[in-house]
Amino acid sequence: MTLTITSEVGDARTESPELTSAISAALHVGPNCLRDGDVGRVGLEIEAHGFDPADPMRRPSWAELGDVIADLPPLPGGSRVTVEPGGAVELSGPPIDGAPAAISAMAADRAVLAEAFARAGLGLILLGADPLRPAQRVNPGARYAAMETFFDASQTGAAGAAMMTSTASVQVNLDAGPREGWAERVRLAHALGPTMVAVAANSPLLAGRFSGWRSARQHVWSQLDSARCGPVLGVNGDDPASDWARYALKAPVMLLHTPQIVPVTQWVPFADWADGRVLLGDRRPTEADLDYHLTTLFPPVRPRRWLEIRYLDSVPDAIWPAVVFTLVTLLDDPSAAAVATEATKPVATAWDRAAQLGLGDRRLQQAALRCVTAAAERAPAELAESMQRLVRSVEQGRSPADDFADLAVEHGIAPAVAQLAQGEM
Repeated sequence: MTLTITSEVGDARTESPELTSAISAALHVGPNCLRDGDVGRVGLEIEAHGFDPADPMRRPSWAELGDVIADLPPLPGGSRVTVEPGGAVELSGPPIDGAPAAISAMAADRAVLAEAFARAGLGLILLGADPLRPAQRVNPGARYAAMETFFDASQTGAAGAAMMTSTASVQVNLDAGPREGWAERVRLAHALGPTMVAVAANSPLLAGRFSGWRSARQHVWSQLDSARCGPVLGVNGDDPASDWARYALKAPVMLLHTPQIVPVTQWVPFADWADGRVLLGDRRPTEADLDYHLTTLFPPVRPRRWLEIRYLDSVPDAIWPAVVFTLVTLLDDPSAAAVATEATKPVATAWDRAAQLGLGDRRLQQAALRCVTAAAERAPAELAESMQRLVRSVEQGRSPADDFADLAVEHGIAPAVAQLAQGEM
């Protein structure tokens, strides 16, 4: 394997039709955002922070990470390996039929990757936020440098830097399902957000300090502009395709790709560019510009023909299989989905409370217990241990953040990180 900077779309000025209005842009976005079909396939993406156990304050360099990844054998589960701006390493698995098979494939790839990093004297830590080091970019990609400039210009430089270089997640990708069920499915994916944020909250520290949040990762994302990172749902969520088109056109343009990547340092909603109210790069946008714009939008549930669920902290190997199985089951199993719909009603919009208190909030704990119990009742034998562990934690009102916070208090932050990086905890 080789370490590469992800390539981007080509020069949008010459390779794509020009958009003539915001209406034409909406017609390009809406009909293509979800794909009609069955449910059942699951794609997983897991990010882990790269650390040097001998010097936990040091970020492994781009070259060091590249050397380890270049020597990897073919991964048994078929995951692709990429490196995030701050040096977190991401495994992106292919879509696989059923959560148990997708979890097994990702676990096999995680084991190979962890062993390779251990041989190189490095470690990978599954936490939602870097608990020790200040934000710092090591990935030299032009896109990330341009994003830094955009965030600085929009007065969110610190949050933008932390988001890019200090956060890590478990991402779950699911089929959109049959067209007639899209609205209900997308509403439930959003309604589950706060409950699952509380279940998976695993970032109590950020940059060497207790943040006051069980999920500092979610708090960081909430500090960025809601037009780019907030939930997509409209007033009633009855038409997710139109909601997504409206969201995309209201969001400000972050970057131009012409073919150099250039940050946009003024607030320009894409609709204004499409309607010709503002010209960026002295021109109107093309369909390729719009497609690239969509890659700069980061809502908690993003439609990409499938549903990309982005709100889970990265959590330890002992429980991420249970967290993934729970989320997939609550969305793909009709009877479990009915339980989840009812259970999450009281907390369906409690994003900040979930991030700050995790399962320490009584209503979130009650919703979480109903949800994880419903999933546990449907779990196969190979996931029983992970599910039992998750159920116990929820019963006790403990998010993963509480376990890591206890370790940091007992051992100190840097020693706790070093031991995690060596696989000793």
